[in-house]
Amino acid sequence: MAAQSQKRIERAEATPARAPIDLDYLSRQTLGDPGLEAEVLRLFDDMSHAYYGRLETSTSVDDLLRNLHTLRGAAAGIGATGLADLARVAETELREGLPVNPERIDDLGIAVEEVSAFIIARLSAVAA
Repeated sequence: MAAQSQKRIERAEATPARAPIDLDYLSRQTLGDPGLEAEVLRLFDDMSHAYYGRLETSTSVDDLLRNLHTLRGAAAGIGATGLADLARVAETELREGLPVNPERIDDLGIAVEEVSAFIIARLSAVAA
């Protein structure tokens, strides 16, 4: 068992860190227009925080599903595949009748902040 854990750690360390947003994908979505890219990133940053906030205050499974689905679709649309995957997994679990997993919601919050930090750095670099 320890050998398997060690192998997973070694694979994770050997895997290069992936950016929170696939910039090639985003460029295709924004037709290579830097101004449009910046606007899309700003809008996504605002929207992702808003929908994560709604997740935290959801009072029904339907509310959770709606907010997860919206966050997943928007993240996939800009190439934030890690965030989209986390939202998809949480959405799938809920649709299968599993209880809300607080760790999944926390992981989504961390992913939203990572994407946000990436967006801020990207917008600062482009502006410089």
